[in-house]
Amino acid sequence: MAKRGGFPGGGMPGNMANLMKQAQKMQRQMEENQKQLEEKEFTAKAGGGAVEITVSGKREITKVKLSEEAVDPDDIETLEDLIMAAANEALRMVEEESSSAMGKLTGGLGGGLPF
Repeated sequence: MAKRGGFPGGGMPGNMANLMKQAQKMQRQMEENQKQLEEKEFTAKAGGGAVEITVSGKREITKVKLSEEAVDPDDIETLEDLIMAAANEALRMVEEESSSAMGKLTGGLGGGLPF
């Protein structure tokens, strides 16, 4: 009785098997890159260094440093803006590093697979 569907011999054709191996290798590399990214820290400053914020690769704020000049009880809004600017810049740095690592891994595929 003949087999229905599938491939002769019951295995994947050579190209499909190679594609699966490449996908598994890429997934392992992505996981390793993610682990390395999470271990890094990114620091951004605002207001000429009046506010400094450090963010982990996990996108968690790990440190906030304020200079005395930045703390003006009569101008809380400026301090809030500086904190927001430094935090956003640090998070942008994390995203840029992540995108760069992904771009190197996918070789310009735009993060998608070729099918």
